Amino acid sequence: MPIKIPSNLPAFSTLQEERIFVMSDDRAEHQDIRPLKIAILNLMPKKIETETQILRLLSNTPIQVDIDFVQVKSHVSKNTSTEHLVKFYTTFDEIKNNRYDGMIITGAPVEQMEFEEVDYWDELCEILDWTRTNVFSTMHICWGAQAGLYRHYNIPKYLIDKKMFGIFPHKLVNYSNKILKGFDETFFVPHSRHTEVRKEDIKKVKELEILTESDISGVHIIANKNGRQYFITGHSEYDRDTLANEYFRDKEKGLPIEIPYNYFPDDDIKKEPLFTWRCHANQLFSNWLNYCVYQETPFDLNELEPF
Repeated sequence: MPIKIPSNLPAFSTLQEERIFVMSDDRAEHQDIRPLKIAILNLMPKKIETETQILRLLSNTPIQVDIDFVQVKSHVSKNTSTEHLVKFYTTFDEIKNNRYDGMIITGAPVEQMEFEEVDYWDELCEILDWTRTNVFSTMHICWGAQAGLYRHYNIPKYLIDKKMFGIFPHKLVNYSNKILKGFDETFFVPHSRHTEVRKEDIKKVKELEILTESDISGVHIIANKNGRQYFITGHSEYDRDTLANEYFRDKEKGLPIEIPYNYFPDDDIKKEPLFTWRCHANQLFSNWLNYCVYQETPFDLNELEPF
């Protein structure tokens, strides 16, 4: 897919080297088509890394996509330069009058805090509420999924005894949902979290359905039955070495951390991890973009109806 991003965004050269079709603003302006408008609310600390991971996964259909990166103004990022944020990011105040075909809300390393204790919680609530009227389909990832389920449906999160950390086997619960087209009956997903949402709470909400789950890591994809909200508890966007970097970082800090489950061959941290989740990660994002957004969103976004 041609992703329309600024040519000086760090991800641009990385994706070009991987032979992924990215398009500069100048070239896109000469094409007579309407691209999908996708906003990415990036709450992760290493924003450049997350930008590249998500853009890579949005690159597997022939649809042209126009990306807006969004940051919260009520939090100061300590891991990404102010210059990068000023150059490539916008704030919610600057886009709240816009309408979007789709939006991705990332995870954030704040899951052990109560939602209301997060310094940008009020702003995030405003954004989550806004997605119901100004975005056709929203994908929420990890803590972003927990936050969305709590805000929209009052579903709580729970601390777990030890970090859910590794590559876990998953199975399909609902075979017919369009976001799962082409999925194998079992597939792998990375998880890295200290909290969980529980099946019994989700089943109490008639608007929601569980699409995939794991016997080990629990519920995985939860969807609004109208097809306009997806809540994903794992990190399919992770690179091969993301969990390794987290593991070695926490070990160096002296934090309690176990070797990621089913990740290093033979649990040998000197061996390179196998990339066992890449195909289904690509399938997930391609299906969302094509079947859940492109095939359903109105051509004229002014005709977008709230739900």
